[in-house]
Amino acid sequence: MTESATKFISPLTLSTLSGKPVIIDWEKSGTWTNHVEAGLWADLMVIAPCTANTLAGMAGGFGHNLLLGCYLSAKCPVIIAPAMDLDMWRHPAVKNNLRLVQSYGNQIIPVGNGFLASGLEGDGRMAEPEEILDNIHHFFAKNLDLKNKNVLITAGPTFEAIDPVRFIGNHSSGKMGIELAKSCANRGANVTLILGPTSLTLENPSIKVERIQSAQEMYDAVNQCFEQSDIAIFAAAVADYRPATVSQIKIKKKDDDLSIPLVKTIDIAATIGAKKSDKQILVGFALETNDEIINANSKLHKKNLDFIVLNSLADQGAGFKHDTNKVTIIDSEGTKIDFPLKSKKDVATDIIDYLVSKIKMDV
Repeated sequence: MTESATKFISPLTLSTLSGKPVIIDWEKSGTWTNHVEAGLWADLMVIAPCTANTLAGMAGGFGHNLLLGCYLSAKCPVIIAPAMDLDMWRHPAVKNNLRLVQSYGNQIIPVGNGFLASGLEGDGRMAEPEEILDNIHHFFAKNLDLKNKNVLITAGPTFEAIDPVRFIGNHSSGKMGIELAKSCANRGANVTLILGPTSLTLENPSIKVERIQSAQEMYDAVNQCFEQSDIAIFAAAVADYRPATVSQIKIKKKDDDLSIPLVKTIDIAATIGAKKSDKQILVGFALETNDEIINANSKLHKKNLDFIVLNSLADQGAGFKHDTNKVTIIDSEGTKIDFPLKSKKDVATDIIDYLVSKIKMDV
């Protein structure tokens, strides 16, 4: 820790939580703190938060505190999570230091946007701890069983416009698809995530995020990169219907009733499934409220999927917006595996584990 960091959280707190000593000073009780040894010992160095002052020291090669001394001695990769006020973050000197530090081979976790210590709101927040942890997990991922695989994932809802104000949509948050994307990236895959309207954000160097609004936009994005994909996972909740025409102005309330003619949207999974090659794997999702197994099996074969992930709104804690899910995997050969209620992160791991087992069986 730097001396300034100790004013925000005490070394005793960090030491108690980690079960490890926290080093701050060059010497303690007459004993020299070997910053060189600490730097050489590490497999990875994470500086979070990295203030403008620390960033400047890293860029200029200064060693005026123990943190910078360890950094200059480190032979391992370094991940930096900057944190400062928005005007500091925008300053040309800071941007120049950031470029310099990146040119040294350090990885930068993008700053977040939100409320800052100054009371202002904007860019400069340190990335959330979960995001920093995801970056660390990705670095240390030893089980790279999807290395060099191109994985295409759809997630979230689609919004089908009625007029400039209103739309047809659903309650999907995109959480399940985002966790699938993270799981694939952590196992070495190059991931393209086609993400519908959601407030959720995702920053991962191995995940390319393309945001869309409508079913047609999602299909166009999927169709553009499907041919280069080894695996496609259709986790999005795509609207089945859209208005036949979209009003260019807001529809005013006039009569007691309003009828809006609807037409079918394109069935993305079925359309893509019809042209999949033998070397590609397609995974679908089915959210059902009744006749779950029958409906899931129908989708599995109709859309030419290799396996389908079924979840039911009848199961408490499953479905839209929850942080948990309860799924059943059904494959094209009739295998059926039930999983208990788990966090969506753990559900994603189960699904990708099964996907990898299918790949290994086909090799």
